[in-house]
Amino acid sequence: MTNDLTEITVIGDDATGLIAQFTTLMFERGINIEDLDQAVRDGLFRMTMTVDTEEMVCTEGKLRQDLQELADELDVDVQARFPADRETQQIAVLVTKESHCLEALFEAWANDTLGADISVVIGNHDDLQPLAEQYGVPFFDIGDEKGTPDEEELLDLLAEYDADLIVLARYMRILSPNVVFRYEDRIINIHPSLLPAFPGARAYEQAIQEGVRIAGVTGHYVTTDLDQGPIITQRAFDVPDDAAREELRERGQPLEADALLEAVRLHLNNDVSVHRGRTSLREKAENYQLGLTKEARKANPDRPVDGLGEAVAGKSGVDAENEAADD
Repeated sequence: MTNDLTEITVIGDDATGLIAQFTTLMFERGINIEDLDQAVRDGLFRMTMTVDTEEMVCTEGKLRQDLQELADELDVDVQARFPADRETQQIAVLVTKESHCLEALFEAWANDTLGADISVVIGNHDDLQPLAEQYGVPFFDIGDEKGTPDEEELLDLLAEYDADLIVLARYMRILSPNVVFRYEDRIINIHPSLLPAFPGARAYEQAIQEGVRIAGVTGHYVTTDLDQGPIITQRAFDVPDDAAREELRERGQPLEADALLEAVRLHLNNDVSVHRGRTSLREKAENYQLGLTKEARKANPDRPVDGLGEAVAGKSGVDAENEAADD
C-alpha cells in the first residue's frame, strides 16, 4: 500500500453480499477503489480495499461513521487507515524467549534509524520483560503457564496501541486467521531457514538432518499458510562439517536480527510492494541488502556463460532458436 492511499479492512463470518455492500458505499461517496483482495479461511471472511479518498464527497469522520454503521448492520468488524493515520507509525513486537531480534529493533529505535516507534512488546512468556522495561516500553504477557497466548487479549492490545506493523521477533506461536486477516501485509516474521526450505519448527535441526552446506534465514510477510508468505529479505551462511544445532543457532541469530531489521525498514519506508505473493523493490528504494552481500556476490564466478564458448559463438541466431525449439 502506498502512503497516499487509504486502506479499509473488513473481517467477519462469511456471508453473501458483503463485498457488494462495501463497494457500493465507496461508489456512493466518490471513492475510487485501487485494489481489492478477499479471502475466506475456516469460515472467516477478510476483505482489504485500497482506495483513493482524495476526491470523496464526505469527510474522513463521516466515512468512518458510515463504515461502522454498515459493519454493525452486517455484524462484521471494519478498520479504516487514512494516510494521516500513518505519519508516525507504531510497531508492536511479539516475542517469546529469544532476545536478539528484539534487541536489534530496540537499538535501531534508540539510534533513530528504525523509522517508527516501538509502542508495545507482547510476549507469550515474561522472559523479555526486563529488556522492554530497560527501554521504557510497556510489556504484556498474554500466555498461560504453557505459553499458549490469549489472542483476544492480543487483538485488544494491538488495537489499544494502534499498531501499524506487527513484528514477530522470534515469536514461537502460530497466529490464527483472526489475527492475520486483520493485519494483512502488516505482519513480518523472521524464520531460521532459506524458505521455502525447512518451514515450521526446528528449522536448523532440519538443515542438519538434510545435510545442506548452506543454510540461512528469511524475513517474510505472514499469511495464513505457515512460513509461505511473501519473502522480503534473506541471509545465508555455511554449515560446517558435523555442525550441531547450537552452532547453527549461533551463526544464524545475528543474521536473523539483521534480516528482520532490514525487512522492517523496507516496509516502513514503503520501499517494498507485494503482488501475487511476491515482493519487489519500488524504484525509489536504494541501498538495501535483500540477499547476499556485495563481497559474496563478487566471490561467485561469472564465467562460463552459455553461448560464449568459441565452439558455439559462431552459431546463427536462427540455429540457436531452432535448437531451443527442439528442446
